[in-house]
Amino acid sequence: MARHENLAAVDLGSNSFHLLVGRIVDGQIYPLDTLREQVQLGAGLTQDKRLDRASQSRALEALARFRERLRGLPRDAVRAVGTNALRVAKNAPQFLREARETLGFPIEIIAGREEARLIYLGVAHALPPAENRRLVVDIGGGSTELIVGRGLRPRLMESLYMGCVSSSLRHFPEGRIDKSALKAAVLEARQELAAIRRNYRRYGWQEAVGSSGTARSIESILVENGFAANGITRDGLERLRELLLKAGRADPDRIAGLKPARAEVLPGGFAVLYAVFDELDIAGMTVSEAALRHGVLYDLLGRVEHRDMREATVTQFMRRYHVDAAQAARVRDLALRIYDQIAGADRGADDPDRMLLDWAARLAEVGLSIAHAQYHKHSAYVLSNADMPGFSRVEQQRLARVVLAHRGKLEKVRSDGIEDADWNLVFALRLASTLQRRRTRVRLPALKAFAGDSRFSLELPRAWLARNALTAAALETETRQWEAVGRQFAVRRMS
Repeated sequence: MARHENLAAVDLGSNSFHLLVGRIVDGQIYPLDTLREQVQLGAGLTQDKRLDRASQSRALEALARFRERLRGLPRDAVRAVGTNALRVAKNAPQFLREARETLGFPIEIIAGREEARLIYLGVAHALPPAENRRLVVDIGGGSTELIVGRGLRPRLMESLYMGCVSSSLRHFPEGRIDKSALKAAVLEARQELAAIRRNYRRYGWQEAVGSSGTARSIESILVENGFAANGITRDGLERLRELLLKAGRADPDRIAGLKPARAEVLPGGFAVLYAVFDELDIAGMTVSEAALRHGVLYDLLGRVEHRDMREATVTQFMRRYHVDAAQAARVRDLALRIYDQIAGADRGADDPDRMLLDWAARLAEVGLSIAHAQYHKHSAYVLSNADMPGFSRVEQQRLARVVLAHRGKLEKVRSDGIEDADWNLVFALRLASTLQRRRTRVRLPALKAFAGDSRFSLELPRAWLARNALTAAALETETRQWEAVGRQFAVRRMS
């Protein structure tokens, strides 16, 4: 990936959309510009989990404004991520097509634990270096992430299905706050936390840190009302609870420090934070200005400087699933060689499709640790469903489809909506796997691969094919597999 002076992160949150542009200086990122749009995408989720048109319109208007600020930045200098509302919305794929066109850059939907990892990365970079364990709590619009880590490395990561928007909509209609509603909201959040409470408290931490809008808003209210000198305290939360109940709603005119933009979602956010303090026995919490968007920037910086978390994940998966590293390397090298011939070597090592092929070749056999029969299906299932730090959901699904297609019938992946560009990856990986079937270090002949107009061809020496009848037969079978999906593959015997 080319080096850039400026990088940008776009966070499509369930409550607000954020844009952060930063300048790279000596491995650190210094903010240049920030934009925030309170889109409330989560509030636009209907009963059947579909984004309504009004929320989509607000989102597209915000993205159009972001696009103007991003104009001129290279594609690989910008990373846009979507969180909980886009994870759960049934019509997210249709909306995302329009959203990507409006923003002008790809948009990734990240899993909850990946969101947690990125949040911790952003907060850890913003805090002074320390050897102690830190608990980071980020209450978003539709989910809450809790991470315990040391330094820049997260150790425990969870994403729970509760947030300031979802809780406010469910328990505080029209903003009304009373004892029964607040009790129900806190109880619901405590039930979510019950699943992780024991593990987190047993692991322990020395410092608790809050991030994102809910934590910053509550800290501001506590300080402005004299409930705390700084940060968030248990006593401060109790006094805020009484203030909210007395006011009967989150009213900026009656509650000092409450901004009008946060008023609508404060009750739900307060209930979640109150439950977190209670269940995890937190006495006090500092508040960080850093959040998901900052972590996205630092993760993007790592990719630029060749410290890609995805590469670390692939290496870890190979160890975890006992992948034959020598065989994986043989298949990868040959697959990349074939890909460069059909796609053009000028695309370079930073070509995202080439990188995905590299990872697919090395992870294609993770399913062998489960069962030999139909192992490619087991591999695809693992890659589709496992937590893979650094990878977006879209990347995981693409990776799984290419791995699923690397052997067996091709018809099974055509119905899964495989992208046109991925057929080149499938061809390169299937061919490499076939030619390296002996799983030993053998000297392959000079070969030439070609692609174009739904056609693939491979040139091999006639004499070599005659000496390797098993491979020749396998290549003949391949021609029928490609015919079944409306594509052509021909093997040309050269003198």
